[in-house]
Formats: sequence, structure tokens, C-alpha cells
Amino acid sequence: MKNIQSIQIWVNGSFQTGFWLGAYIINDNLSDSAQFYYWIAANGSEADSVGSTLTSGNLTIAGQSYIDWNTATDINNDAYVWIADQLGLTLV
Repeated sequence: MKNIQSIQIWVNGSFQTGFWLGAYIINDNLSDSAQFYYWIAANGSEADSVGSTLTSGNLTIAGQSYIDWNTATDINNDAYVWIADQLGLTLV
């Protein structure tokens, strides 16, 4: 999990604040695309103390983004950077 700049998310009729981005890969065809599952979680000062999941979804990386990610020095960190960029989030 990565800490993100706080973001307000509408959940069940009220705004809640998300502080954490979690992700894992759910599919990689080892050729030209991969799918990530992501979630944004509420408060907590450390990744093991986060609150409830506020929102979640899937993202597909393909094309030049997949090539760049697949050749990165640290593909785990680069996955978070790419996901955060797609969602308009800022990693801190």
C-alpha cells in the first residue's frame, strides 16, 4: 500500500477521506497488457492500520505504458505511480 494525498470520496451519502492506495495485479498476458485491482482506504497512520475500503476498481495498462512499466527498475513502485496517475491521485 502507498500513502496518498488525502482525497474526499462520496460513500453512502457522505464524504469520507481516503489516505491509502492499495493494488495488486489480477492478470498479465506477458505480452502487451495487464490488469490491476486497486482500492482506496480510509485513515490510519501505517499501511497495517488502514480503515475501510472507500472505493475500488480495475485498470488495464497497455501499449507504451505497458512496455515502460514492464521494463522499469522497480515495477511494483511504477505500478503504483501509473495507477495513481490514472486516478488523479498524488502519492506521498
